[in-house]
Amino acid sequence: MAKPTSADPIPDLAHLQRPAAEILHAQELADLAAADGNAPRPGGWKLTPRSVLRFILGDPARGIAAKFVGTQSFIERCIVALATNRGLMLVGEPGTAKSYLSELLAAAISGDSTLIIQGSAGTTEDAIKYSWNYALLLASGPTDQALVPAPLYRGMRDGKLVRFEEITRCPLEIQDTLLSILSDRVMAIPEREDAGRTLYAQIGFNVIATANTRDRGVNEMSAALKRRLNFETVQPIGKLEDEMALVERESTRLLQRAGIPLTVPADLTEVLLTTFQELRTGKTGDDGKAMEPLSTVLSTAEAVSVAYAAGLHAYFYSNGHVTADHLMQSLLGSAIKDSADDLKRLQHYFHHVVKPRKRGRWPEFYEAIKYLP
Repeated sequence: MAKPTSADPIPDLAHLQRPAAEILHAQELADLAAADGNAPRPGGWKLTPRSVLRFILGDPARGIAAKFVGTQSFIERCIVALATNRGLMLVGEPGTAKSYLSELLAAAISGDSTLIIQGSAGTTEDAIKYSWNYALLLASGPTDQALVPAPLYRGMRDGKLVRFEEITRCPLEIQDTLLSILSDRVMAIPEREDAGRTLYAQIGFNVIATANTRDRGVNEMSAALKRRLNFETVQPIGKLEDEMALVERESTRLLQRAGIPLTVPADLTEVLLTTFQELRTGKTGDDGKAMEPLSTVLSTAEAVSVAYAAGLHAYFYSNGHVTADHLMQSLLGSAIKDSADDLKRLQHYFHHVVKPRKRGRWPEFYEAIKYLP
């Protein structure tokens, strides 16, 4: 990958709500590619496996920022899996950044994270493999011009990684369209009778799939498909300080992109994440007392959204001074979603866990109980 030049089209990041990883981190990817030089790498890869690891976990000596919180051995296994003839399956609770990790891997390995299949009950085979422009199909038959490639077709044709999000939300017969692709690396196009009737995967092609372990409305995977994927579990962030650093970094980045010149104070971020961890695990951090956890998934991604919303609220309504009131009002939309009993659990948490805490911002946080319905 060459460094961007004045002739290269430069996306206007200021007008993009969420730039793809290869756009947002283009300079880092270019620097890593330049440092790799002609070092050996798997066929079709933009970076060496070592540079893919540096891109994801960061390398301060090279000016590469960390983008994901996880162990080096876990990320190495994911990278190695994508260099084999098997796909990679990332599983875990909602909000553990499975999709973000798949995006980072695709950006670093293929330079393109946009070949995405979004799994749902309504996902069809056409949306995965290919479809036809029926006007051209009627006029000239099943030609290259009439074929409309879907992400899997494009990934095989161009030798790139394809991301299959929430694969278990698709019916089994839709999931199993991957079987022959992952086994033989060949896609049959029976409508054609010329040389285009068979698409052979180019070097560099592979599949990264993700699936949640807690969401309702999911389907089991067939044993045949499981055999063709390496499974890796993405764990929630264990250390409070690591989660704090991530939430502070991501919420500040979101606020800056929105033109909001403020950050959520670290002591309030600590209150937010301690609350999330205790309500998620059903155990207090002070003395380890058990309590009933919320049924809602209080993930790190939800915490980033709460901190971001609190900053927006404070900027537009309170002259940029973020308080526990803003935190509480933003938290309610994340905590009270699935069950009416969660409101009772949250009230119990405030009266029996938050109220006795007299240090830091906890008393201010308890006063925000007035916003509970």
